[in-house]
Amino acid sequence: MNVALIGFGAWGQIHAASISQSNRHSLVAIACHSPGSVEKASDRYPHAFISTEIQEVLKRPEVDVVDVVLPTHLHVPVAIEALRAGKHVLLEKPMAGTLKECDILLEEVKKHGLILTMVHELRCSLQWKWIHEAIQSGKIGTFRYGLFNLFRFPYRQGSQHWRYDRDKVGSWVLEEPIHFIDLMLWYVSPLKPSHVTAWGNPSSYGLTQDFTAVFEFPNGAHTVVSQTLSGFQHHQVVEITGTEGALRSLWSGAMDRTDTPEFSLYAQLKGESAAHPIPIQEKSGELFEIQKYLDSALDGIEQGVSLYPPEEERELVRLCLEAERALSVRKRISL
Repeated sequence: MNVALIGFGAWGQIHAASISQSNRHSLVAIACHSPGSVEKASDRYPHAFISTEIQEVLKRPEVDVVDVVLPTHLHVPVAIEALRAGKHVLLEKPMAGTLKECDILLEEVKKHGLILTMVHELRCSLQWKWIHEAIQSGKIGTFRYGLFNLFRFPYRQGSQHWRYDRDKVGSWVLEEPIHFIDLMLWYVSPLKPSHVTAWGNPSSYGLTQDFTAVFEFPNGAHTVVSQTLSGFQHHQVVEITGTEGALRSLWSGAMDRTDTPEFSLYAQLKGESAAHPIPIQEKSGELFEIQKYLDSALDGIEQGVSLYPPEEERELVRLCLEAERALSVRKRISL
């Protein structure tokens, strides 16, 4: 597949490097925000068409797929432009900042008969995938409890401080807790949460600085998704228990995009008397996983399927926004 990248900021540059290293797919065009970005992109990818005009990129006949790596409030309008130009779309999470925008985009996808797939790279990680396979294969018995915790430094401002503007970011729950709520849904499928209760502290920008949500399930199981932006570095913990086993996994780095992380996975599975380490054969972290995910997503588009369908993302956005609403109204909310 020939890919056009829309957005060449910090994360867009990681997408560009990942696609350019693919053995099957090609980066053929880049839309940049500024002349400075154009110069940087031209130096790194001299064979790609590069412009500050998105429309100039979208009308390129060689482009099959558009990879949108922009602030949240631009996801839907740019994805719609790409669909109307006859291009498949890879879209960074979240799909949109509101359910209304999600529904508008879903209608456009149906109208044009093209593929829209979301980016949730943790599903390509051997570290987090091993936990999924252990739960789904019954190695810990029946799932009953999960903790997804992130201790990290404050969010980066982003271009023109978009990440600190509620009208542009929508919710900070859609920034990073969305990944952990996605892992939760993936791990416990086909279970669906029935209720959510949440607590948090607001930042000076009115967005949630410290966030904890408890999701309840009809079978009595529950999960805790928690994040603080008042910490340092980037430290993630996932703990899972079932009726016949337990799992614990850690990931730590100086920052989320480090290429020298520390990570581990321990398990005590059904029939075992003690916990033991699970070897992870590849480096774990989004710098390594995004390349694998983008390759897999592009393979899927080539085969006519969405690796992460937009209907699933719409439900994920709904749960994130309901968790934020539970925090706001200080009540347990039925899902």
